[in-house]
Amino acid sequence: MSAGTAASAAYIVAGLLFILSLAGLSKHETAKAGNVFGIAGMVIALVATIGLAARSISGVGAVLLAVAVVVGAAIGLWRARRVEMTGMPELIAVLHSFVGLAAVLVGWNGYLSVEADAGEQTEVAENLLGIHSAEVVIGVFIGAVTFTGSIVAFLKLSGRIRSNPLMLPAHNALNLGALVAFAVLTVLFVIDPSLPLLIAVTVLALGLGWHLVASIGGGDMPVVVSMLNSYSGWAAAASGFLLGNDLLIITGALVGSSGAYLSYIMCTAMNRSFLSVIAGGFGNEGAAAADRDYGEHTEISAEGVAELLTDARSVVITPGYGMAVAQAQGAVAELTRHLQDRGVDVRFGIHPVAGRLPGHMNVLLAEAKVPYDIVLEMDEVNDDLAGTDVVLVIGANDTVNPAATEDPSSPIAGMPVLKVWEADQVVVFKRSMNTGYAGVQNPLFFRDNSRMLFGDARDRVEDIVTALPKPDRKTAEPALQH
Repeated sequence: MSAGTAASAAYIVAGLLFILSLAGLSKHETAKAGNVFGIAGMVIALVATIGLAARSISGVGAVLLAVAVVVGAAIGLWRARRVEMTGMPELIAVLHSFVGLAAVLVGWNGYLSVEADAGEQTEVAENLLGIHSAEVVIGVFIGAVTFTGSIVAFLKLSGRIRSNPLMLPAHNALNLGALVAFAVLTVLFVIDPSLPLLIAVTVLALGLGWHLVASIGGGDMPVVVSMLNSYSGWAAAASGFLLGNDLLIITGALVGSSGAYLSYIMCTAMNRSFLSVIAGGFGNEGAAAADRDYGEHTEISAEGVAELLTDARSVVITPGYGMAVAQAQGAVAELTRHLQDRGVDVRFGIHPVAGRLPGHMNVLLAEAKVPYDIVLEMDEVNDDLAGTDVVLVIGANDTVNPAATEDPSSPIAGMPVLKVWEADQVVVFKRSMNTGYAGVQNPLFFRDNSRMLFGDARDRVEDIVTALPKPDRKTAEPALQH
């Protein structure tokens, strides 16, 4: 069997493993198996690619390839071991930028090795040269947009720049004009490939990627993460066409389509169209909303919360990014076990865009060994909140904001939210009265049935666990029957 045939067979196996990985990651119970399939597929793909490349290079090239693999693997393992769950969104954004940059470099290499060198054009039939030129310019454009867009997303998610949207005059016209200019440059490049045109496309795409994400407000950042995931997939697919690599095409198409579908799901959960997310502006009116007078809030102590929970028969916990920041998932899991030992019906309500990464809260709760069957999606738990005794809002803000359903002038008007205010009592865990990541004030904090518990979420949950009376078997058994 030739090296090319063996590599092709390995690519097919790797592609099938990637498909099984996506299928496994769609459910909590099979997520670990999905990860294993993905890792196995990537190992096979890397071994096959490196083996194929090693046959065509030698000397310094082989050494450089080996160094690149070792250094990349070392950096990846180091970051994976050190990153906290709160740092996952920005880490993923950085990884997306690497894919975009790789696509740009592959595109430029394709131009330099074919169009820029008349002597090499014999490798590409003259009637196919236009197709190759189109692949080059499209790959560079998608990659450059992904590169700078991902960097801006990283800066926003990590707090290095403000999450508020950048609202330049006629910013939508600027985006549309950039797309029209790209179409014109593409036609010109296909007709007569030249270095100035490729430079123009690269600069245009870098600027568009920066402006696209900079114009998107903090409330839409979970959608941006999945959107950039899709962009990186299409960038990889474009690179696959340029390199003639079937696996890159398959993998890129899988990532691109799944990321696009995830973006659609996220937009549906926020009652926003994909185009409205690209247009930005979510949370832009946060400062005005923060100045509105909603009255006075009411504070409560950890002991007071423990007393509420002692008398409760049903409790729903709605976590948000604040739980991740405080690393409170372990304490929350312990509180859940204590309440269940007392016969309390405890469930979790997870909003589709809770946190700053799709599935963020689910991963944290799974890490803390919270049973999957009590972790419910928003649509599964929302109708039951009116009959719930106590809701604990731990670090969530925008996803439990009643303004989304009651204030047509709110920036988040129309966004589906967890209707926690319908419960008998609501306890909100926050460090302060500051607005959430979208910069929109939450009138929930000032409602008569809401109480604010200030401080570090993990410390406050641990205080509640300490203050809870020990379960009594005689009193717990009737509650368990309920």
